[in-house]
Order: sequence, then C-alpha cells, then structure tokens
Amino acid sequence: MIIEKEVSEKRKRQCAKLVDISKDIITQALDKFKPEELGVTWTGGKDSTLNLWIVRQVCQDNGVSLPRTMIIGEGDEFEEIEQFVEEIKKEWDIPLEICRNDDVLKAANYTLNAPVKVRDLNERNRSEIERIGFDGEEFPFEAESYVGNHLMKTVVFNQFLERHNIKGIFQALRWDEHPTRFNDEYFEHMEAGHLVPEHTRIRPILHFTEKDLWDTYPAFNIPYCALYEKGYRSLGAKTTTVKGSDIPAWKQDLENTEERGGRRQDKEKAMERMRKLGYM
Repeated sequence: MIIEKEVSEKRKRQCAKLVDISKDIITQALDKFKPEELGVTWTGGKDSTLNLWIVRQVCQDNGVSLPRTMIIGEGDEFEEIEQFVEEIKKEWDIPLEICRNDDVLKAANYTLNAPVKVRDLNERNRSEIERIGFDGEEFPFEAESYVGNHLMKTVVFNQFLERHNIKGIFQALRWDEHPTRFNDEYFEHMEAGHLVPEHTRIRPILHFTEKDLWDTYPAFNIPYCALYEKGYRSLGAKTTTVKGSDIPAWKQDLENTEERGGRRQDKEKAMERMRKLGYM
C-alpha cells in the first residue's frame, strides 16, 4: 500500500535531506565493513521498513548487494505483517532470514501463555535465563514479557550475529520513539560479553521524528503495512498491541500523544533494563 497524501514540494525537500543524512550514515558503514559483514534488522513496521528502503537505495547506488536481513518470528505475529513482509521480500529481492527460538517455541508447544519449564530448555536458553536473573522453575510463553522478550528477541538477535559473523547491524531506532533512546548514537560499538558477540549497531534513521517518517513515506512512495491504515501507530506482538484510534496513524495527533501507548506497558517500563542485556 502507498499513502495517498499530498506532500508539498518544500516538505519533500525537507524529507529528502533527512534521507540524505541516513544515506551518509549507511555509506560510512559500507566503507567500514565488508557487505558480507553487515546485516539489517526488519520487523515489517514503519521504522524498519523505512530503514530497509534507505539501505537498499544506498546499496543500489553503490552496486553492492543488500545485506543479509533478519526478521524475528516471536510466535505472536499479526497476519497483516506476515503478508506485507512476504510481498516486500519478493518486490525488493530481500535476502531475508526468519529467526526463531525454536527451543522455546517447542517447550511451549507453540501455544501462547502455555507454561515453559526451564528444565526443558537447552543449555543456551538456560544460561540466558540465568544471565537475566530469573530463578523460577517455569514461565508462561509470551513474547512481550521480560523473560519471553529476552529469549525470543535478544537471544535470537545475538545468535544471528554469531551464525553469520555479522560485524555491523543496521537498526531502525529513532530518538523520539522512547526515552531510553534519547542518547543513542548513529554508531555504537558493543564489546564482546557473556553470550553477546562483539558488533557495531548502526542506526541511520535516529534523526527522523514520527511526523517526518509519515511525510517521507508518501514523498517517496514507500509501501507500508495495512495495520497503520487501521489506526495502529506502533506494532509489537499481536495479542498485546492495541490501537488507540480508528483513523490512519499519519492523521493522528503525533506530537501530543504517545506513539507506543498501544504497546505492552510493563515491557515499556523495563526497556532500559532490557537494552542493557542487548535488546534492540
């Protein structure tokens, strides 16, 4: 889907300047790392799709292949996102890898809220549970809980880096999205640690605001997931994400309302703690 929204020529130029800043960051990354050492995180959401679109533009301009791209299958996905991802994967020829923590999914019998016994998990997941300080014997399977979020997302992310020897990974974070991201840098080197491989996180769209993003989409005819048309502003797990309005995201009061208000709030409050453990 393409947003049918009028964007003035002045605003298009402003959006183009923002895109150019992002392209410069990506170009720096291509100078620093070999293409095979780079990766891209994608969720099918508005931020990561814009990020992926810009990375793709730079790669095309430089005659290099789009880096290996990962998307996390957390076991609680919107069908609309899955459909959108499949369409864009084919249209943009994305080297996409769907990454899952199959050990946890199997222990939960692929059922949301089913109890997962720690003793049934493999050594890596038991070590990760110990690393985050969880000392219970079991936990319910849900991707947005503290334990579930770590096992289904952070662990999977680190395993992707390990599996492909990724040195630099493009992430779609914005300064205005969440207070824990206010001080993020375009390039952040992560030292190797227990169960965490050394890598650099590259964040090309940090400077975009939510409004900038929704003006850039129609300015460049970038496709988006249909859920935003229905009123969702920030997408997480299907069962814990709610929409605050029935009007399209870009028509809502972006400056005076919370972008992530429809996301699970205990996770939002624990964001700083999760990020210290390697959450994206």
